[in-house]
Formats: sequence, C-alpha cells, structure tokens
Amino acid sequence: MCGISGFFHFDVNRAAKSEVLKKMTDVISHRGPDDEGFYIKQNLALGHRRLSIIDLCTGKQPMFSDDNKIILIFNGEIYNYVELREELIKLGNKFITTSDTEVIINAYRTWGLDCQNHFNGMWAFALWDDSLQRLVLSRDRIGEKPMYYSQFDNTFIFGSEIKAINAYSNQQKPRVDMTELYLSLSFIPAPYTFFENIYQLMPGKYLLVDCNGVKEKSYWNLPDISERELVKDKVYIEKEFARLFDDSVRIRMRSDVDFGAFLSGGLDSSCVVSTMTNHTSKRIQTFTMGFKNKQYDERNLAQLIADKYNTVHHEDIVSSEHFDEALNKILLQYDDPFGDASAIPTGQISKYAAKFVKMVLTGDGGDEVLSGYTTYQGEKFASQYQLLPTPIRKLLPQLIKLTATPFRGNLRYKLNRVYKVLESSNLSFEKRLLSKLCHTSPENLSQIISADTKSISFFDFYEDSMKECRFKDPFYKLMYFQHKVTLPGDMLTKVDRMSMAYSIETRIPFLDHRIVELLFSAHKSIKTKGYINKIILRNSVANHSLPKEVLATSKKGFNVPLRDWFKEDNLNKKIKDILLVNNDNSVYKTSGIEKLINENKEGKSDVGNFIWLIIVLKFFLDSKQ
Repeated sequence: MCGISGFFHFDVNRAAKSEVLKKMTDVISHRGPDDEGFYIKQNLALGHRRLSIIDLCTGKQPMFSDDNKIILIFNGEIYNYVELREELIKLGNKFITTSDTEVIINAYRTWGLDCQNHFNGMWAFALWDDSLQRLVLSRDRIGEKPMYYSQFDNTFIFGSEIKAINAYSNQQKPRVDMTELYLSLSFIPAPYTFFENIYQLMPGKYLLVDCNGVKEKSYWNLPDISERELVKDKVYIEKEFARLFDDSVRIRMRSDVDFGAFLSGGLDSSCVVSTMTNHTSKRIQTFTMGFKNKQYDERNLAQLIADKYNTVHHEDIVSSEHFDEALNKILLQYDDPFGDASAIPTGQISKYAAKFVKMVLTGDGGDEVLSGYTTYQGEKFASQYQLLPTPIRKLLPQLIKLTATPFRGNLRYKLNRVYKVLESSNLSFEKRLLSKLCHTSPENLSQIISADTKSISFFDFYEDSMKECRFKDPFYKLMYFQHKVTLPGDMLTKVDRMSMAYSIETRIPFLDHRIVELLFSAHKSIKTKGYINKIILRNSVANHSLPKEVLATSKKGFNVPLRDWFKEDNLNKKIKDILLVNNDNSVYKTSGIEKLINENKEGKSDVGNFIWLIIVLKFFLDSKQ
C-alpha cells in the first residue's frame, strides 16, 4: 500500500523539477512511511511513498523493467500475483523480485493494456512506456484505491490524494456548485471533486497521456445484464459464492508482515474472520471499536466471535471526547468535504490496530454485493405498500406524524422513522432514494442552502449516473446506484483515507471482482427471504460457522451517536459557535441550521449526522478563504 504522484509537461522541452515532485510526495507520506522513490526524465516526474507489505527487501519503487523501457509506480495489491508470476514465467518472462509490482510490469509487457483484466486486486498505478512515450494511469475495477488528476499550466498532474495535486500549485478554487450534491450524498461522487479542474478517475477506467493530450478508456464494467437474464439458481449461486469467498479471503491473507481483521460483530466481518481461520494455524488478531451508548455497541457480539475462533482480541471505545481529534483528522485527510460520520470510528480503529499490525481484512462491501442494507427491505416494503388504496397510503403517514408530535427522545425517533418510511413509499424511486440518502428532509435542505448558491441538483446527477442502467425494478436500480456511486464514493473513500492516515492497509474480500460479478447477476429472490437479508451469505458461510446470537441480531452498522453527543451542553455550545457565529461563506442559512440544532437538542428530530455534514463543510470552506 502506498501513495503515488507525478506530472507530465506536454512541452517535451520543459524540464520537470525535482523539488516540486518531492513536495507532492511529502504531503502524502502518511500513505507510505517506509520509503520514498523518484524518477525524473525530461518532462516526466514520478514519485512514490511506500508502505511495505509484500517483498520487503526488493519491492522498491519506482520499479523498472530489465531493459529500463517501462517504469512503474503503484498503490495497492495484486492478490493473484503468485499465479500470474508463474504464468508469465512460462511465457518467457524473467523476474528479479518476488513483488506484485514486477508482475504488473511483465504483465503489461506481455499483454499490453489488456493486462488490467488479468489482475485480481485493488490498485492505482502510473506506468511510463518509454518506447511509446506514453503514460498509462489505471484504477481498479471497484474503486478501492483513489486516483485524482488535473490539467493546467500545460501539464497533466496526478496523485493518490488531492493534496498532492495542490502541492504542485495550490491555485484550484472550491466548486460551491457541489454543495447540494454533497449535502444530499454526504460525499463528492466521482468524477467530481469540490475543486475546479480536479477530477477523480472512475473505477474500471484508465487514462492514456502523451504529448497529444489525454484519453480516457474503460477496461471493465458491471455485467451488462437485463432483469430477465438474472440467475435464479439458488444452489449454483450459493455454492459458487462459498468457493469464491473462501478463495478471496485466502489470497488476501498473503503478506510478509503481521496482519489481522476488523471485527464489528456483524455478519460480514464475522464471516471474514471465520474463513480466515481456515487458512492459518496462527491466532488471528481482531480489532473492535465500541460505544458507551449500548444502542450502538456490538462489542459483546464481536467477543462471541473472538471466543469461538480463539483470536487475539483487542477492543476500544469511541466517545464524544474524540470529537475534536476526529474532526481535525477528517479535515486533514479528506481534501474534499466528507460527511460520513462513520469515518470517526473507522479512524479510531485504524489508529488502534496500527499499534499491532500493518494490514487487516475487513467486512466492508458485504452490504452492497449481498444487497444487505435495510434500504433493500424498504424497496420491498414500498412495492407492497403501493398496492394499498391511495387514500389510505396518504392518510397513514399523517397519522403517524400527528402521533409523534407530543413525544421526545427514542419514541419520537422511532415514530419519525416510521413516518419517513411510509411517506417515502409513496414517492418515485429517485425521490425515495434521496430521502434515504439525505440526513434531513429535502424540504429542510432547500431551506438551508442559500438562494445565492447555484448547485448541481441530486436529480440531475442521478439521471446522469443511471443512464446506462438497464434495470426497471427499484431493487436493482438501488443495487446499480450503490455499486456505481455510494460504494466507491462513500464506503471505500472512508476506509482508504482513514486507514492510510495511520499507515495501515485494509483488504476487502467481499469486493473480489469475481464475487461482485456473480452477485450482481443474481436474482433478488435468492438474495432475500421475506424481510431477512443476506440469504446467500447465511446459507453458504454463516449458518454453519457463527453463533446463533450473531445470526439473530439485526443490522446496526458503524453508526455514531451524534444526535446524543450534540445534546451534551459542551458540544451543543461548540457546534453553535462553529455554525452560527461568523458565517462568512454564505453557502447555508444560519436560521435553518439553528432550528435543526435546537430540534436535535430537544429530542424532536435525529439530525446529528446532518449537523456533522454542515460542520465539515463549514471548516472546508473556511480553510479555502
């Protein structure tokens, strides 16, 4: 795992400056504290920071082919490098190292750009082909590893993080037209960033850069399948998933350093840990982060798994006392506004685990590939609810809303959630999706964003991101949107930045592209049974490997009790000082924010996550003034 950066002057006579490249790599040193390396030739500069996981002695980068015609800098891991190395040797290639980096070089030399389709892994790499005078930038299929780029000053600039590009020349202005999209999604989706003229390379795509300019191409996409073609063979899907999941865990355990696993106590991470024990005789180190608030805490379930599989178990707690530290770290690591509050415990568990190991396996991605989020149950409910007569469908939400009015606290929150489910079930899919993504009502959103702020709307973005989706059923539309947008933009961005902030590598077995392709093609009838989710995982792995308490527990997720934290007097005063005093950015209206802060304090509404979104945005905009 590493950090990469570099630039290419389109004018071949313009010499690249080493001091600029050094500055670009220094700002991402947290991604690779073990080593650094540079390559500068004429108008090209390539920089690398290394976190050593595989081939500790000879894996230094930039790495050169034996004829010095191919130069590579690489962030990530190619998990099937052992098998590819053997195949490439049979085809006549010679190897000096045992690293996956050299596998990429020889794979490119053997298969050209098609080498990307041979890799099983997570990556972002930049490869200079001296024979063709061409730079190739590639990002993995699912989007686990980031790649940002920009063009200005007659130069192409790239890096693992935006701060590397800004280190080249910090002249990019914030894109305030991203405000509504950020407040709707909690993050900035690819290919956009919150900066003018800086973009994210989309997953499954690559760039070709030479003196004639930049071309974007695609090497992989989700299966092009219609609803009629979805697989209904339950036995086949479950058997194939079990085989692929076991293999995915196995190859992700390849490491020359100590490693472990993040263990939440939920179904996904528990299945990862149970499968890991099939492939090692050593005791696995597991790491759990809990909360003082029992409603959010799953440490008891994680302990059950740790006891069953005799792991070396570590646990810690996140509390409101971590607010300042977490906010500062998030503002430092996420160059864009990033408002998913689960970055807080992700950062804390990464910091804690880094004391013991350099790499962990995680259960991330399971909800996306297995259609396990409660939103899928919501889609099933909506389809049934819409069968009721229209007058009843319109009356029920209003009755619930009226019933909730006199209450405060947990009962009010529960009734508000019931109201939101019923109300959204009457909407079109895209409006229902927004209501689930947004941490406040769309009506509140329109009242909070300043009228002077011109924004790209969620619905414009939705229409553009779904233009290649062939599905009509809302269940599959949700699946497509999550794979294309929220998985790479939210979940994987969160995990990458927070783990790299503490120089620890995360590997995600559920996102092996073979599993993604298999389950994306599976019919919903074998993914859910009634309102029970993750049937494929339960039948193939969980039912015969996990304690019944874990199997029976409803999903909690890595949620943070922000609504309760922001009720505390000291934090309530702090957020008011942050958001209501000296609001010079004019992006949001303080009157609307003050109303939400007071409603949260009084227990009328659960808007802690939305308040967090605004705090992050406020600090980001203040820092750019």
